[in-house]
Amino acid sequence: MRDKTQANSAEAGDRLIRVGAIVFFVGALATLVTVAPLLLGTTPFPTYMFGLSMLMGVGFLLAGAGVLQSIAAGRRRARAARS
Repeated sequence: MRDKTQANSAEAGDRLIRVGAIVFFVGALATLVTVAPLLLGTTPFPTYMFGLSMLMGVGFLLAGAGVLQSIAAGRRRARAARS
């Protein structure tokens, strides 16, 4: 079945994984920016800025959902191939 699949074709869950990775890295950047003043001894950002750090967890969950969706699609294809 792999020989019929194009190398650049999108599998189920790929978009969620990509979006999750982007959101995760935005959250990681926000974490670095938020923590930097604490390490440098300058005035810290307001409390709501720490909420942006939660994007790391959101991105991780989105990517995990994409992986689970890919697994489910693979299982469906495997069952259809056996039938």
